[in-house]
Amino acid sequence: MRIEVDQERCEGHGLCEERAPQVFTLDDEGNLSYAFDGQDVPADRVDEAESGAVVCPVAALKIVR
Repeated sequence: MRIEVDQERCEGHGLCEERAPQVFTLDDEGNLSYAFDGQDVPADRVDEAESGAVVCPVAALKIVR
């Protein structure tokens, strides 16, 4: 499972970071960093990553199976 991040769509709301702080982080300017960019999410972080992705209010995070 991977997560694709649409940086252009991200508005920096931070809901993903609240749900999955080991996977998603926002800097002081609201720019999103994704811990597993370009790679599969490790099995022990899949639930957390999915939880963070589904709460995005602007659908900037897409789960790819």
